Parts: sequence; C-alpha cells; structure tokens
Amino acid sequence: MTAPSASPKRGPEGPARSQPRPLWTTPTLIALLATAAILAHLLLRYGWQAPRMAWLAPLFLALAAGGLPLLVQLVRKLLARQFGSDLLAGISIVTSVILGEYLVGVIVVLMLSGGTALEEIASRRASSVLDALAKRMPQVTHRKSGAHLADVRLEDVAIGDVLVVFPHEICPVDGVVVQGQGRMNEAYLTGEPFEIEKVPGSEVLSGAVNGDTALHIRAGKLAVNSRYASIMRVMQDAEQRRPRLRRLGDKLGAWYTPLALGLAGLAWAATGESHRFLAVVVVATPCPLLIAIPVAIIGAISLAARRGIIIKNPVILEQVDRCRTLVFDKTGTLTYGKPALSEILCARGFTPEDVLQAAASLERYSKHPLSDAVQEAARKERLPAEPVSEISERPGEGLRGTVGKRTVWITSRRKVADSGAALPPAESGLECVVFLDGAYAALCRFQDMPREETGSFIRHLQPRHSITRILLVSGDRDEEVRRLANQVRIQEVHSAKSPEDKVAIVREEASRAPTLFLGDGINDAPAMQAATVGVAFGVQSDITAEAADAVILETSLSRVDELIHIARHMRRVALESAVAGMALSLVGMVAAAIGVLPPIGGAVAQEIIDLLAVLNAVRAALPTRSLCDF
Repeated sequence: MTAPSASPKRGPEGPARSQPRPLWTTPTLIALLATAAILAHLLLRYGWQAPRMAWLAPLFLALAAGGLPLLVQLVRKLLARQFGSDLLAGISIVTSVILGEYLVGVIVVLMLSGGTALEEIASRRASSVLDALAKRMPQVTHRKSGAHLADVRLEDVAIGDVLVVFPHEICPVDGVVVQGQGRMNEAYLTGEPFEIEKVPGSEVLSGAVNGDTALHIRAGKLAVNSRYASIMRVMQDAEQRRPRLRRLGDKLGAWYTPLALGLAGLAWAATGESHRFLAVVVVATPCPLLIAIPVAIIGAISLAARRGIIIKNPVILEQVDRCRTLVFDKTGTLTYGKPALSEILCARGFTPEDVLQAAASLERYSKHPLSDAVQEAARKERLPAEPVSEISERPGEGLRGTVGKRTVWITSRRKVADSGAALPPAESGLECVVFLDGAYAALCRFQDMPREETGSFIRHLQPRHSITRILLVSGDRDEEVRRLANQVRIQEVHSAKSPEDKVAIVREEASRAPTLFLGDGINDAPAMQAATVGVAFGVQSDITAEAADAVILETSLSRVDELIHIARHMRRVALESAVAGMALSLVGMVAAAIGVLPPIGGAVAQEIIDLLAVLNAVRAALPTRSLCDF
C-alpha cells in the first residue's frame, strides 16, 4: 500500500479550474506609481530643495503614465452617458494640469486608481472560493483491484470501481459502502452536526469526511458528476450572476457631476470668461466623495476588526443596514452546531443522576461523537466520575464496560429491538439506550440546542432594524428545523434543502429586497454568493470564509448585531461627510460662477472643505454608545 503521491492540482471536474487574477492589475500599478510620485515630489521639493523641474518630473510621469489611461476610461463612460463622481474627477485632472496644480492632479489619480484596485481585489473572491473548493478534494484516490491497492487520479475513477477511503480522508466520489463499518461527517452538505453511521449498503457522498475506520465503497458516479462537483458549479454560477452593488459615491455623483458641469458651463456661457469654468470645476472637485467616503469605510473596517469582525468586501458596509430580509442557516448559526444531551427518560427504579454518572464515567473512554455531550452534561450536574474497567467498543455493538461494581452497556435502539425493553417512541435527533447490570435503565436523547441569545436576537430584528422577512433555510430534516423554528419564533421554514435549493431561495429573496444570508458551512457558501450580503459565522470552513463578504470570528449573534450597527454608523457618517462637503462645494461653485472666487481661491477653498469632510469621516472609527441593542 502506497501513500498518495503528489499530482497537479485538480478539482473534481478535472484540470479545468479557475485561474486567479494577477495581483498587479493596471489600477494597482497606477496607484503605486501615483503614491511614489507624490513621495518623490515632496522629498525633492522640501527635503532636498531640488530645482523646480526636478520636483515636478515625478508628477509629470504619474500624470502621463497613470492619468492618461484613467482619462481614456472616463471618456468611454462619458460616451456611454455614465455620469459618476469619477467623471468629474477626470475633468478635475485635466483642469489641474491646465492650472498647473500638478500635485492636486496626481492626488486625484491616486484616489481614482486606488478605489478601482480595491474593487478588483474584492472581485477575486470567486476564483479564491473555487480554488479552495478544489484544493479540499483529494487529488488521488485508492482503487482496489483484487488484493491490489493502487493510487489513481480522481478523474480516472470509473463507475463500479471499488475505492478505499482511509480514516479521516475525504470521500472522493458518490457511491455505496461495500465493506466496513464507521461514520462520516456530511455536514458540509446537509448541515447536520452529527456523524452518520455507515454500514454495507449505505450511500456516501463526495466531500464527506470519513471517521476512524477505513471504508470500501463502490463508485456510483464519475467525479465530474459527483455531489461535490455540482456544488462547485453552483458556486461558480452564483458568483457570475451576482448583481454588482451600486456604491454610495456613484449614487451621489450621478446628480452632483451634471450639476457641477452645468453650473460651470452656465457661468462660462453667461460671462464668456473661460476661467470661471475652471474656477467652478476646481471648487467642484468631488474629494468629499473620493476621499471622505473611503476614509469612513476604512474607519468602520478598523472598528469591526477590533470587535472580531473581518470585512472582506468593503462595499457591504453601505448595504448591511439596508437589508430587509435575513436568511439564516440552522446548524452552527442559530444553534451551537454540536449535539447536547437534552433528555433522559428513565425506566422504573432508575434516576437520571444515576444513569448519567454511570454513562459519563464510561464515555470518557469512547470516541463516539455523543460521548462529549454525555460528559458535558455530567460536568454541569457536578457528578464525579467512577472507576471503569473491562472496556469494549466493537463497531456496531456499542460501548460496554464495568463502572464501579455495575456493568454498563450503551448502544442504539436498533441493537436492542428484540430485547423486550419498553422504549419510548422514537423522535427526531439522536439517541442512545443505557443498560445497567443487564436491565434497561434509560433512553438518552440529544439535540442541537439553540444558542442562548438566538431568541432575543430574532425578536429584536424587526423593531430595531426594520427587518420585514426572516427565513430559516437548512439542509437538516424537517422535524429538526421546525423544532428550532418554533423555539425561536421563525415563521418561514425551508428544510432538507440542498446548496442548489438554498441558492434559488436566496436569489429569489434578493430580487425582492436587499438580503443578508448568515451561515457557517460549505453548503452555505453558494448562497452567500447569491445574497446581497453574505456573512460567515465562525471559522469552521476556509471555503465559507472565502465566499463571505464578512466573517464573524466569535460565534456570537451579538457580533452580527454589532456589524449592522457599525455599518449603520459608517453610512451615516459617510453621508454627513459627503453631503455636507458637496453642500459647501456648491456654495463655493456659486461664488466662483459669479466671479467672487478665482481659480486659486477655489482650490484653497476646496482643500479646506476636503479637510473638514475627512475629519468628520474619521468618526466612523469611533464606536457609538452601544453596538448591540438586544
């Protein structure tokens, strides 16, 4: 038997994977060039006191190499009748060159190219997510032929091949178990927090994580048709069809730019003096839009980071507080994402404390997923562990041992069906049966419990954040999902949904109103791409974190509320800075149009306006009185 050998990186669909975009795109290079030119200019002029042409040379270079490409793009927008703040900035670049204000021109170049570069960096999320998905899958698998076991490439697996999935490996294809007993974690697809028992005849899904025992499976589908590959296709489709959010600066610039140009043209036409046009345009330079709004966004990103919230796509800070529909995943989001002992139903003559103490003492030596839940329940009840001996845990038979002077057997309902024990009716969730000294003692039930703050968080969304629709969408079984929905008072429930189903639901909701999706698993990643805003809860999956617009590092719903408040605070501060700056600029434009303010005076006035707008925008980095209101 040989270890898997290295091979070229391939996804479940073969070598065709999305290639990441290059980091050094044109806007990034222009931004770096503009930054270097400004620093060189300041050093040559004020540090080394070089001749005028020497300290102007870096600015000329930046304007020629960086300004011209940006102007070409802006001309195209003008021809397409797209009037945004960047168009007025382009006119400002030309005006600054005509007026000899070369430093101002380069600063505007930096603002334009820097914003575009940030947009392109954010847009690379699609390829990052697909790469993460592809890397998660095994690149080779172990095919069995008679007594021989050989490593083969995933794309070489044919339907009917017998494959061996080693302990803790990822299942390479969809198929059926033909030999072995064990468990697999399929939470990436179903969202259920429990490991699923696998015996001969059980179906397995590609992408599931195998447990502690090797399983032999017969491939039922090719890798290209596997469940995991279909998730990758859904992810790619969701990213391609995701609508581009319109930025706050673009919305304000859509009316500010025509107003400024109209006023400047009117002043020129009325007086016949071209310098009035220049004076109005200089005062109208949209620095409150180009500088104040990004400063507010950066401040909000910093504040969020201090609260354990990582903003990956800054655009969503302008959108989060405007979301009117919230779609929640269940497991790990509204619940703790792990089974907890919820009920002990004892037979006559036994007490819950007695059963729990004996079971927890024995479960210390088990690797079963429910053992931690039993021990945690015993710790909460402060029940001391008893000495244990003669431990046995054979696959499929349950856990046996001697605790103190009593024999204890913990097994499944299926194993004791013929024992004659009067077990309570089966319900949703997991369960185990406990026997003490050969007699049926209790049935223990386990549920994935809701987070302590879930109910109060859900109840405060409508009155505090104007949320009109709340949906619970999960891959879990219907009875599990509805039980949680009843506990936390969510009316609209969608259960047993695949990643494709989740995308369809989220896409429909997003077409009606801005929608926020909150989830934590791989099965949630495509829906995050389809939502207006996608938020990953916790760091359970690198793939989910890649797909999300924001990542909540601490698994607490209060942090989600803080994200909404930070975004609301940022938007308010950004609007104050931009609108107040434009209002002051409008006053200056009128003064320039009637000849009170010359071009040079207009430039000075605009600098003062910019300073005031930026100083106000810095407030976005300061927390409000309370970032959580539930």
